[in-house]
Amino acid sequence: MLHVGIASSSQLAADAAAGVARAGGNAVDAAVTAALVQTVTEPGLASLGGSGFVTIWPPDDEPLTVEGAAEMPGRQLPEERFRRGVIKTRLAWGGGMDINVGPGTVATYGILAALGLAAERWSARPWRELAAPALALARSGFAFSPASQEFMAGIHEGVFGWNQASLAPLLTPSGALRPSGDHVVFEHLGESMAAISAEGPGALYTGPLARTIAEHVSAAGGILTAEDLAAYRPEAHESVRVELGRWSVASSPPPSRGGAEVAAMMMMLAEEPPGEWGPEELERLIQIQRSVMEHRQQVLDPSDDLPRDVARLLEQAARGKLPSRPSSCTVHTSTVDTGSLACAVTLTAGYGSGVMAPGTGIWLNNSLGELELNPRGIHSEPPGTRLASSMAPTVARADDGAVLALGSPGSQRITTAVVQTLANFLFLGLPLRAAVEHPRLHVELTPGFCGVAHEEGLPLRDPRLPVRRFPPQAMFFGGVNAALLTADGAIELVSDPRRRGGTAITS
Repeated sequence: MLHVGIASSSQLAADAAAGVARAGGNAVDAAVTAALVQTVTEPGLASLGGSGFVTIWPPDDEPLTVEGAAEMPGRQLPEERFRRGVIKTRLAWGGGMDINVGPGTVATYGILAALGLAAERWSARPWRELAAPALALARSGFAFSPASQEFMAGIHEGVFGWNQASLAPLLTPSGALRPSGDHVVFEHLGESMAAISAEGPGALYTGPLARTIAEHVSAAGGILTAEDLAAYRPEAHESVRVELGRWSVASSPPPSRGGAEVAAMMMMLAEEPPGEWGPEELERLIQIQRSVMEHRQQVLDPSDDLPRDVARLLEQAARGKLPSRPSSCTVHTSTVDTGSLACAVTLTAGYGSGVMAPGTGIWLNNSLGELELNPRGIHSEPPGTRLASSMAPTVARADDGAVLALGSPGSQRITTAVVQTLANFLFLGLPLRAAVEHPRLHVELTPGFCGVAHEEGLPLRDPRLPVRRFPPQAMFFGGVNAALLTADGAIELVSDPRRRGGTAITS
């Protein structure tokens, strides 16, 4: 029997995945199971009404990424229906940020379709078994996790202020946000998961459940239609892949920009691999982050041909320098098994639209309202266009047979968290736990502003940029979950203390 290791954003998800693995499941079964549990038990951080990417690297085959990106809806709608149902708001999360919420920000969701395709192609267990733990938790309820509670504390007023009824499961009788550890039940979510378990992922795209969601969003002023849901198809693409000495690293391709950013930063770091994070190395890391993020902001964000421009980015990064130019809330699971199969799953619902279709218990995304995903403005893309993403589920293989799956939540901090963990492990030679827990920095880049956010414990010189200092292991800097199969067949697992996740291993 295979041994399977799981590192996930919650112990609930890790334990559920381990149960499926003990019944004969492989690394993909475990990852899909954990992801389904996350969509149920981590409100605010994940939802069935969100999107995601799944990177899988089978032994003796090429890595692939199953893409379940959010898609622009509105098929067959008249022009006057667009650019409505959008509410501007400001969140306290992360020091403050502007987003849009409301029914007009709900995109066609893709995560369940992607998980279904991954299971169809690589699973060793039937779909009902993979969905069973999520179904049980949707029916019985679950403890409000510390990470989810901390995140909701920073966003619930901005996201749900216009529609408090959809926030009801997370409020006390007095109307305050529940504390972590409180028992939470989303009414009707069990019924929705029962349909998904019995009918498969298609239940969320065709049939009564899909119609309920589409009709509610449309009646509320959004542009998601039954035609949009029925037309959605997940796709499997060749992963973005780069060679770094004895390691080969594969990550998510377009429409994700995240995998390309990870690959570009790692190639530029590999020109002079850091042996430690001293002042000079950190200054160079800041320069690399800034150059890649500026390139993303100026080239990838407005691109009308993202695969072409990603290829050009990687060509330029391979030469060690990019040309000079005038640069969400997610959860992640990593799994490996002793058959050398590795899987990394990142999923998101954005910051949430505040919309829950009555009778479903499912919160819906605000992907059309996230400014970095819609650089041309609200509802600017033709219906059917897949939206860009920063998600970067990543798998790396070494020439001695070792395989590492990793990824992170954290919106724009996803790529920098993954890169620093990879650099710590591949270049500095740190043990996996130390590589994940090491202090991080992130270049913050918005139009007209560039600064550096960093955790305490880094020997930074004055970077000549505005600086924001955070305490050690701050949730702001993501939450890398990593699963390693060593060359001698041992499994090592690390769940980032920044998100207080969980690990499990079958024996």
